[in-house]
Amino acid sequence: MILGVLLILAGGLVLVLGRIPGLGRLPGDILVKKENFTFYFPVTTSIIISLLLSLIFFLWRPR
Repeated sequence: MILGVLLILAGGLVLVLGRIPGLGRLPGDILVKKENFTFYFPVTTSIIISLLLSLIFFLWRPR
């Protein structure tokens, strides 16, 4: 049940973060467009989200 709740929260976070202007279109994000193919890999966005989550979990840890 905990995993289900975490997946629901992660899905909600993705929806909220998708509405932030500029997030997902940062310098360093890889976008390749061909005729019938699009590849997108948000390198910089992933690093920023990882750093923010690491900071939140560091500050939230029990002492």
